[in-house]
Amino acid sequence: MINTSTLLYNASNLPISSIRRSNKLNIKAVKMELTLTRPDDWHLHLRDGDLLAAVAPYSARDFGRAIVMPNLRPPITTTADAIAYRESIMKVLPADSDFNPLMTLYLTDTTSPNEIKLAKESGVVYAVKLYPAGATTNSQDGVTDLFGKCLPALQEMAEQSMPLLVHGEVTDPDVDIFDREKVFIETVLRPLIQKLPRLKVVMEHITTADAVKFIETCKEGTVAATVTPQHLVLNRNSLFQGGLQPHYYCLPVLKREIHRQTILSAVTSGSKQYFLGTDSAPHERQRKESSCGCAGIFNAPVALSLYTKIFEEAGALEKLEAFTSFNGPDFYGLPRNTSKIKLTKRPWKVPERILFPSGEIVPMFAGQMLDWKPSF
Repeated sequence: MINTSTLLYNASNLPISSIRRSNKLNIKAVKMELTLTRPDDWHLHLRDGDLLAAVAPYSARDFGRAIVMPNLRPPITTTADAIAYRESIMKVLPADSDFNPLMTLYLTDTTSPNEIKLAKESGVVYAVKLYPAGATTNSQDGVTDLFGKCLPALQEMAEQSMPLLVHGEVTDPDVDIFDREKVFIETVLRPLIQKLPRLKVVMEHITTADAVKFIETCKEGTVAATVTPQHLVLNRNSLFQGGLQPHYYCLPVLKREIHRQTILSAVTSGSKQYFLGTDSAPHERQRKESSCGCAGIFNAPVALSLYTKIFEEAGALEKLEAFTSFNGPDFYGLPRNTSKIKLTKRPWKVPERILFPSGEIVPMFAGQMLDWKPSF
């Protein structure tokens, strides 16, 4: 649990929820600190090459482990690919880092049951990612016929307790982009779970009230969801305020405020079916700001600060640690981290940009002030 002894006030040590509910107390916090079990990131893009070297340290600073996405070019489709990619990640981490990248395979129409067995035996691969072909960045090699071509691999995943991580959108151009998650649930995800009830599934980066409703009808421990900071703090208006905002463009795209509010309520409810997954997805600035800007938000430098602010404003700080540090490893059947991380409530400025040899990256909320600062 959160170490509430480190919540310090200039008067009595009342919990935050008491202060927020009372209009009479007028107590001003002079210092607030939270001590959490070190969180994990259950959905992360680290890319490769120079970009990998530039962004990996930000995730390694705040998180103990991360599920690393396989959508490189070419994609990570075999266990051998995953082992090699993990070695590349380890080489760019700070010398004193204990960050543990948990690898994934990219599901294709030709993924074999034997490859799933090899992945499980490797001790390196922890999940398989489903990208419907054409759904998002580097998804061109994704699945074209889930039930017709992937069923043997999915059945083996159920046998091996290997989770399927789902980018939950249909790619039919006739389906409105704001409805693609809802349609995917009804036409793909629900039939899949009915067909393979033992298959563990994570619906990643959920964005709609439809997803929340679906998750909460599913069995705890079998179906879960990750939630990003951007889908908790932004709605689709954010894409257009002050002009087109390419650095708020991600897939699944931001949705209406009613969906944001529903997801916020679900995440801060204490349900074990939701856990932290940033979907931090860096792109070089020119690619984001081009005439056909890439989808993805680089939030690794600010994610933990934003999640903390979200739970604070919801009066649910006592539920933050389960979301960041417990629900994910429990779902994956992994031990919880034993190390701790401290967050101090003090203003700090997000960098305007992050330089690397091939260009620069603009982080989420670049140049803005945030409240909570992680430290060790």
